Amino acid sequence: MGSTVMRLTIRSGGQCLALLALLAAGLAKADSQPKPVPIPVSYADLADLADHAPLVIRAQPRKIVQVEPERARGLRAGWGRFYVEAKTEALIAGTAPLGGALIYLVDLPLDAKGKPVPFKKKSVILFARPVPSRPGELQLVAPDAQLLWDPALEGRTKALLGELYAQGAPQRITGVREAIHVSGELAGEGETQIFLTAANGEPAAITVTRKPGSEPRWGASFSELVASDLAPRRETLGWYRLACFLPPQLPAAANISERQRDRAMTAQDYAFVIGQLGTCPRTRK
Repeated sequence: MGSTVMRLTIRSGGQCLALLALLAAGLAKADSQPKPVPIPVSYADLADLADHAPLVIRAQPRKIVQVEPERARGLRAGWGRFYVEAKTEALIAGTAPLGGALIYLVDLPLDAKGKPVPFKKKSVILFARPVPSRPGELQLVAPDAQLLWDPALEGRTKALLGELYAQGAPQRITGVREAIHVSGELAGEGETQIFLTAANGEPAAITVTRKPGSEPRWGASFSELVASDLAPRRETLGWYRLACFLPPQLPAAANISERQRDRAMTAQDYAFVIGQLGTCPRTRK
């Protein structure tokens, strides 16, 4: 009898071990499932949002409800739309009065289980505009204009806002108006002027200067009162205005140099500037 009990106990213990092994395997498999991870935003991502946001707010979502797909017009595949009620934590930029409670809609990418990155009761940064006659209701400047907050992101956002609100800040560039190269008296000497169009009508230009035996130098100015031979540093507002919005090649109609040699040099100098600016990386689609 004692032997039988012992055999049953051992069998039961083996089943428990097997069950524990199965549970561990299941947990490991669950952990191995891909989870949506916030992609670090680039300078251009932040500038795209902040440049069109009358309000920048730090808030804490308290209630989140997914909107039925059939009611979410224009929703991207693999994304969900969410109704959010949030608590205001701080007004980072803007002058519109805000109460303690906010509501808005936001689009977020979903994981394989149809869930977004958890953000309830976590701080977020919102780039938004107020809805007229609806206190506390916000419209995000883009469907995904909500970013998970961290101190570094808030610091980067405030620094960018400081650039945007500074007196004489570089304006939005919409294209190239005309470009011309003037050769100098010496071989290899000359200057190219590239005149840009801006959204607010203010003057903006790029200058490329060549001297014999030296590397070409270039600079940008965003005011007729301020001429500059200094190129804007990468990840500054001036760099963003140029690198992210200039056409990759000089439009043929904008090249007004008369001689073929000068026309070729104008196009070459424009390509030089584009190469110096580098790419404009964006992580938001």
